Amino acid sequence: MAHRFYIFLEIEDCNTKLLCHDSRMAQPRKFHSLVVPLILVVSVAVALCVFLNVNPALAQSDKKVTKEKPEIPFSPVAFKYTKREPSRDGTGKIYMDREISLVMGHTGIRWLERRTREREENPTRAVQGLQLAPNAVIADIGSGSGYYTFRIAPLVPKGTVIGVDIQPEMVRFLSKKSKQLGVTNVKSHLGKIDSIELKAQSIDAVLLVDAYHEFSHPNEMMQSVFHALRPKGRVYLLEYRAEDPKVPIKPLHKMTEAQSIKEMKAVGFKHVRTDKFLPWQHFMIFEKPLLSVKPHTSP
Repeated sequence: MAHRFYIFLEIEDCNTKLLCHDSRMAQPRKFHSLVVPLILVVSVAVALCVFLNVNPALAQSDKKVTKEKPEIPFSPVAFKYTKREPSRDGTGKIYMDREISLVMGHTGIRWLERRTREREENPTRAVQGLQLAPNAVIADIGSGSGYYTFRIAPLVPKGTVIGVDIQPEMVRFLSKKSKQLGVTNVKSHLGKIDSIELKAQSIDAVLLVDAYHEFSHPNEMMQSVFHALRPKGRVYLLEYRAEDPKVPIKPLHKMTEAQSIKEMKAVGFKHVRTDKFLPWQHFMIFEKPLLSVKPHTSP
């Protein structure tokens, strides 16, 4: 007949005894006092190993590192543009009844940095119109030489100004200039013709100065802006006034307020207001609503 074997502890008068009881034994035997802690250690170790084998996730919990899932690159919905014979200084590509202009390349840096620009456009006043928190992240899209980028940087000492451009020459120029000036909260970033290539809800505001009218894919580009902005984030759109014939800029490089509003609404932006304090430009403010809307993809 099989006999059962038991190990148990008995505490008596502050002395620990190990009693081994067999059904064939009439009296328990007292073991050496050093055997007790040894058996206890072994028992605990065995129990722990069994427990961890049953729960392998716990055994490796100290090695497990939580990794964020990589964000799927944003793909804007393609807009159906129309074509016609290009006019002077134009591309022949039509977006919502507007012909998209030719692009001023990186060779135009001198014009962007001209001394008369302060008098003609009053960028100091324009920057004052930006409502930014000290820790805001703002993207200067079509940043070019960084003319506005470095003027914005002092407004966000705890934030970041991201200079976005699709021309590698401009991106390199901005990066080099920020190092020369010792400005640490300016980053240069290469975008694409149809996307600013920034993560979802990663920025608080966007500045577009005399650049939007040159976008070859304005609808897709603004979809990516909408994607990157946090809810209630703002777009500051500055464009030369097409309503004013006295503004000495080529026609296709100017925009009316009505046209600008129409195009921004097409991708879901709400027009907040248009300020009139600049000599040559509209200072238009748009906002991303809390609820997203589907962008228009056809004329």
